[in-house]
Amino acid sequence: MTTEPEEDSQLEIGHVLFMDIVAFSKLLVDEQSVASKRLNEIVRQTEPFRAAEAAGRLIRLPTGDGMVLVFFTSPEAPARCAMEIARGLTNEKFGVRMGIHSGPVNKILDVNDRSNLAGTGINMAQRVMDCGDAGHILLSRRVAEDLEQHSKWRPRLHHLGAFEVKHGAKIDIVSLHDAEIGNPALPERLRGKNVTTKSRWLKPVTLGAVAIVAISIVGWLVSERRASAPAAATITAPEKSIAILPFKPISSQNRDEALENGMADTLIAKLSTIAQMIIPPLSSAQKYIEREPDPLAVGRLLHVRAVLDGTLQKAADRLRVNVRLINVADGASLWSAQFDEKFTDVFGVQDTIAQKVTDALRFQLSGDEQKRLTKRHTGNAEAYQLYLRGRLEWNKYTPEAYQKSIEFFKQAAEKDPNYALAYAGIADSYSLLGELGIASPKEMFPRAREFAEKALRIDNELSEAHLSLGIVLLFYDWDRPAAKVELARARELNPSDPQVYHFYGHYLEFVGRLDDAAAEIKRGVDLDPTNMVVSAEYAWTFLIRHRADEAIELYRKLLSSDPNFIIASVWLAQAYEQKGMYGEAMTELERARKIDNWSWIDAEIGCVQALLGKRDEAHRIIEQLKARAAHEYIDETLIVYIYIALDEKDEAFAWMEKGLQSRAGNIPWLEMEPKFIPMRSDPRFAGFVKRVFAAESR
Repeated sequence: MTTEPEEDSQLEIGHVLFMDIVAFSKLLVDEQSVASKRLNEIVRQTEPFRAAEAAGRLIRLPTGDGMVLVFFTSPEAPARCAMEIARGLTNEKFGVRMGIHSGPVNKILDVNDRSNLAGTGINMAQRVMDCGDAGHILLSRRVAEDLEQHSKWRPRLHHLGAFEVKHGAKIDIVSLHDAEIGNPALPERLRGKNVTTKSRWLKPVTLGAVAIVAISIVGWLVSERRASAPAAATITAPEKSIAILPFKPISSQNRDEALENGMADTLIAKLSTIAQMIIPPLSSAQKYIEREPDPLAVGRLLHVRAVLDGTLQKAADRLRVNVRLINVADGASLWSAQFDEKFTDVFGVQDTIAQKVTDALRFQLSGDEQKRLTKRHTGNAEAYQLYLRGRLEWNKYTPEAYQKSIEFFKQAAEKDPNYALAYAGIADSYSLLGELGIASPKEMFPRAREFAEKALRIDNELSEAHLSLGIVLLFYDWDRPAAKVELARARELNPSDPQVYHFYGHYLEFVGRLDDAAAEIKRGVDLDPTNMVVSAEYAWTFLIRHRADEAIELYRKLLSSDPNFIIASVWLAQAYEQKGMYGEAMTELERARKIDNWSWIDAEIGCVQALLGKRDEAHRIIEQLKARAAHEYIDETLIVYIYIALDEKDEAFAWMEKGLQSRAGNIPWLEMEPKFIPMRSDPRFAGFVKRVFAAESR
């Protein structure tokens, strides 16, 4: 249809309900007519439709096999309308699928001077709908965020995950259903296409997690909800702030996701070396761009002055890059360029982009900053590609992916033996495998140290390597003063990385500065509100300060965002235990156990059973954990916790000794972990603590 814009046409936020009749083309002509007529009748009978139409706040558009309804009333209107439609379709012989999204729409006039609409709000609603089967009512994450603030909607919202759809776009999908309406099954076309990580390995164990969670859904706290509210548009962005968005493929064919993300990540790393520069991590930009494809809208959500948006394509030995720097306040182009180079010149392209960005934003760089801005970690394009593939695997957050990432990083180092960043990547992976309890700390941490130190011998200004070494010193050597030096240096070198605040916060916890630790970890949350791991660690700072109510509130928020984020379930149960709410703790743990058989869940159930006086059941779980230790790594302190809850201190100390010898991950937390409180009055405890931190007196 040919259209021309209205004079003074403006973008508005429309609440869009897109629907179509499933398998419409397979119906006979008369059947199509009957189905279309009946669907129209059902739609017109719904209360939200009639109310919005009477108020002049509705536009309806036919689509041949369905229709689009755009409400300019409330975010609830399309959801309420969809539920009424679903009830009306109960006895019909044809199926309908529906998709809902709120986003920008532009009122236009068609050639017949009739109202029509265009815009990303319409497009996204159709993409959401296209994911469904008959009976599905699917919502974008943006709509679900608005609805889940109300108790009547929350039980009906079921997060399915983030999925890659047409043209490589990624959409976070929520299913709306209850016992009467909707389709609870996973849509056929989404099976096997989930790009969200829901692995149990995506958990920060009590000693923290090095993973930056580019995971399933947006794990926001209250601050992020405010960031997505309309008032956020009035917040003045810091002058020295920029968001680097993931590069998109010029063509969906032969795309290179590792290069697309890697190009953005490399530019973030370069620009982060500038003092006082504020750059949200790539994970934040990715999460917002999945919800809102408009770069300006993403920039406003991230509260930055400018956004760098680009596309790229690698074909054979050629690299084509289109890039533009946009002023978020007015949408003006600050700089744009096109590159068509040999792939071996990718480093020159990155240097040029970084330099032009600083020029356009009028940064005055010191000599050291200029040097760091154009610093190249490798000149070997093949090694660089292998490194990017390693990072792509690392960000999948599964044990298998960590092992794959190590192989890619090692191959990159073989191509360029002086590639310090590749060695730092190896150290990252080994430290994570040890820290999360995926593998024995005695096997993983020495390897992490080896490669971190190797990286630092090549480049002593590499923040990633200092961070990895600091993690080894804190969580394996249990040497707090030495860890402080490395973690502080990592923070100094890359103040835009949320993880440097996360782990320096753990150091502060280790030395008893709990309030300072909470403030430090909160800085990491502020830098990346989408990072569920750091958000969970922030909630834990309330747990160890015996502020259980606040911890419960934060963990509930995380679980409302992703019910499969099981570390939040375990820590929520611990918060319930602090308040003596053992029934609530057991309910949450039983729910989590249906999702995963993680040993931490069983151990926590054992603790609750012991506290409830069910000693036989608690002992049975201890024996199960001992049996599992024969074929998987089990942190000895999990068994310690149950013995403490049983008030069997001799057994608890015996297993603490085993944990000391194996360098169990939870041992160094004994001075702030609430579970150890009953042990602290025992004369043996103080001596044990001295032995744990013996490295500090050498």
